[in-house]
Amino acid sequence: MAAAASNPRARCERARSRLVLIDLQERLLAAMPDARDEVERNTARLIEAARKLDIPIEVSRQYPQGLGEVTATLQQALDGYGTVTDKTSFSCCAEDDLRARLTGGDQVILTGSETHICVTQTALELLDAGVTVFVVEDGVCSRDAGRKRNGLERLRAAGAIITNHESVLFEWLRDAADPQFRELSQLIR
Repeated sequence: MAAAASNPRARCERARSRLVLIDLQERLLAAMPDARDEVERNTARLIEAARKLDIPIEVSRQYPQGLGEVTATLQQALDGYGTVTDKTSFSCCAEDDLRARLTGGDQVILTGSETHICVTQTALELLDAGVTVFVVEDGVCSRDAGRKRNGLERLRAAGAIITNHESVLFEWLRDAADPQFRELSQLIR
């Protein structure tokens, strides 16, 4: 915790951010019914804020032929915004074009499934590349709560910043005087 407190990059800044949705697909989330509503709701809020603030969005799909499309709720929120990359590897960084986009910036905000697999492998590779990684605790899920907790603990120990969707949204806004504050603050009401 002390490392993050002294890290000037420990706050999400919209000009430096990229939002990443990792494998939030129908068949994967169907295996996590207890977490699905929360993850979809919070990720959709971040998508809407990112779209209005012109923050790039990356969407990965793990083997879509077998696991399906990104959920209908998130497709509706995206409304065609963002870049979609299909993958078979667990880490998003194994896809060269996506890795170049993710490592080309300062900060990556991760949502997705599963926390202890694809989110963890992606985050670890981004940290190795010198990117500041924020993992949205209420925007990630695993089939088992213990594995989610383990993934988050492991990522915190590795240097990722564990946060929540409201913190990200308000750090992007930074000030109640922001012209988009009134509209975007309504997302969490």
